Amino acid sequence: MQHFDRADGTENAILVHLDIREMIDPDDLEEFRLLVHSAGANELDIITGTRSKPHAKYFVGTGKAEEIAQKVTETNADIVLFNHKLTPSQERNLEKILQCRVVDRMGLILDIFAKRARTYEGKLQVELAQLTHLSSRLVRGYAHLGQQKGGIGLRGPGETQLETDRRLLQLRVNQLKAKLAKVKQTRLQGRAKRQKSDTPTISLVGYTNAGKSTLFNRLANDNVYAANQLFATLDPTLRRVKWAGVGNIVLADTVGFVRHLPHELVESFHATLEETLEADLLLHVIDSSSPDMHEQIDAVNRVLDEIGATAPVLLVHNKIDRTDEIPTIHYKELGVPHRVYVSARENLGMGKLAQAVQELLVGGLSNFTLTLPHTAGQFKNTLHELGVITHSEFDDTGHEMLTVRLAKAKLKELLGRYHLNAFDVLPPHEASQFLPELEEFEKVEVRANDDKDKDDDLDPFCL
Repeated sequence: MQHFDRADGTENAILVHLDIREMIDPDDLEEFRLLVHSAGANELDIITGTRSKPHAKYFVGTGKAEEIAQKVTETNADIVLFNHKLTPSQERNLEKILQCRVVDRMGLILDIFAKRARTYEGKLQVELAQLTHLSSRLVRGYAHLGQQKGGIGLRGPGETQLETDRRLLQLRVNQLKAKLAKVKQTRLQGRAKRQKSDTPTISLVGYTNAGKSTLFNRLANDNVYAANQLFATLDPTLRRVKWAGVGNIVLADTVGFVRHLPHELVESFHATLEETLEADLLLHVIDSSSPDMHEQIDAVNRVLDEIGATAPVLLVHNKIDRTDEIPTIHYKELGVPHRVYVSARENLGMGKLAQAVQELLVGGLSNFTLTLPHTAGQFKNTLHELGVITHSEFDDTGHEMLTVRLAKAKLKELLGRYHLNAFDVLPPHEASQFLPELEEFEKVEVRANDDKDKDDDLDPFCL
C-alpha cells in the first residue's frame, strides 16, 4: 500500500457524510463542515448517502467507495474526511482504493486540537490523545515500508518491528501520563489554597463555539483568544475576578464540547476538566441562536455526567442579539435562578448574569439600611468594592446611612469580619434577622396554665 504524506499547506478535501439509519443520535453535517473549516482544509465537495448500517470493509459500501475515488481523481483532492468513526482496517481499505489520505471524525478533531494547543499542559493532553488514537492504527503505516530497498538493516517490517513500536509508544504514553499527574498535583495545590481562602470558583462550560471565551473576556476584562471556530480554546484559563456582591472569585474557561466527544479526549483532558469538577458553580453557556441548541445542551450534560460534575448549574443563553430575546432571569424557584439570557459580544444582560450568580453563591438578595459609625471605614470600603451600595446619605448626627442590596449571609459574614454588632448598625427589625437560632434545649417553654405562684411551689429551691 502506498504511503501518503501530509500536505504542507491547505489541504483540498472531499467530505463524506452518511445517514446511518441504525444510529440514534447521528452526527450533524453542518457541524462537520465547521470542523473542517476549523482544521484549515479547503472543502471541494460533499458526498452524502444513506445506509441501514456501516459496510464492514469500506464503511460506505463498494459502489459509494468507487464514487468517492472518481471524485478524488476529478478534483485532485489531497484528503478524504469522514464525519464518522472508522476502524483502522476501514481506513486502510479506503486509502487503498481512494489513493489518498483518509481521516475520520476523531482524527479531524485531534488535528484541530494539535493546532490550538498553546500551553505545556495543553500540548501534553493533545499528544496523549493522539498516541492513544494511534496505538490501534500502527499497522497502517507499515505496508509501504516493504517497498523500500532491501539489504541488511533495510529489510521489510515484520511483527517484531510492530511490537517494538507499540512498546515505545506505550512508554511515551506512560511518560505523558506521569507529566500530567504532576500538572494535576500542581492544580490540586492551587485549588487547596483557593478553598482555604474561601474563594469560590466559577467554571464556564458549554458546546464549542457557544461564546464561552467571549463571555470570559467580558467578565474578566481579558483578551483570551476567541473566534468563530470550533475548539478555539483548549487550554484552561483561570483569572481572579471581583464579582458584585460576592467578592473575589476564580473564573475558569474550559475546552468546548461536541456531540460524540471521543472518550479518549475526555480522558486526556481530565486535568483540565477537573476545574469543572471542583467548581462551586457552573455557567453552562448556550448558543441560543443555534438550531441544534437542545442537542448541544444534551451533549454537554452527557460529558458533565461522565466526569461526575455535581456543582450547581446556571444556564447562560448567549447570543440573544441574534434571537431578539431580552435580557432576563428565569427562576426555578424563589431565589434560585435557573437560566439567564445575555449577549457577551454586545454586552447585554451582564447585570442580570451578575445578579443570578450572586443569588446562587450567597443567597437571595435583600435591601438593608446601615448606619455606620466613624470607625467603620474598612467595612464601608469593602461594601464599595462589592458594588452593593445603592444609596448614601448622612443623618442629623453626621453618621453615614447606606442602603445596600446583598445576600443576608454575605452581610452576616462581613459584620463578623469587622466585629460589628447588627443592632448597632441596622434598624431593630432588620438586625433581628441576625440573631442566632436557639437550639431546642435553649428554648423556654411557657405553658398557658402555669403561673408564678405554682412555679414557686414546685421549685424545691424556693424553701
